[in-house]
Amino acid sequence: MHNRFPPIILASKSPRRQELLKLLGIDFRIVLKEVDESYPEGLSPAEIATYISEKKAKAFDELVNDEVVITADTIVVIDGRILGKPENDDDAFKILSTLSGRMHEVITAVSLVKNGQIRSFCEVSEVYFREISAEQIQYYIKNGNPSDKAGAYGIQEWIGLIAIERINGSYTNVVGLPTHRLYQELCTFI
Repeated sequence: MHNRFPPIILASKSPRRQELLKLLGIDFRIVLKEVDESYPEGLSPAEIATYISEKKAKAFDELVNDEVVITADTIVVIDGRILGKPENDDDAFKILSTLSGRMHEVITAVSLVKNGQIRSFCEVSEVYFREISAEQIQYYIKNGNPSDKAGAYGIQEWIGLIAIERINGSYTNVVGLPTHRLYQELCTFI
């Protein structure tokens, strides 16, 4: 059974998040706000993702009626180090070389805002990459789109198809929005 949701605002320009929300059968509109994504020192990776997601949520202070805003932040972590979006092709190559043959974590924090209330949650998925060659990485950089993704890859793209051996946790979390948890949280938040 599909629950009837109030008006939903997705505060994300990510086409992957937009597609996942559409697949959930949820009607929404997109509203973007510029938010400084800096964070204080000393936070764990999950706390960083949550801090940034909540910072994005707090930018929506003029909601009307029972609108619900969804904000999110996804980070990739290996050896306790956050791998952001690559600055250029050389950076993408370094990031993907670091991931090769190793496990990393993808952490997505999601915040829901309604009537001044914010509810946040965080999902963590372990992603195991097999060894990938320099040629494979170069091919992906040339033919894929690593520049707009944390960790320089999209699980649903070519590199994800050839490199990921297994995942412990939510697949859609790695895409950028943990849909199973989001749906449950929306049902209890509205």
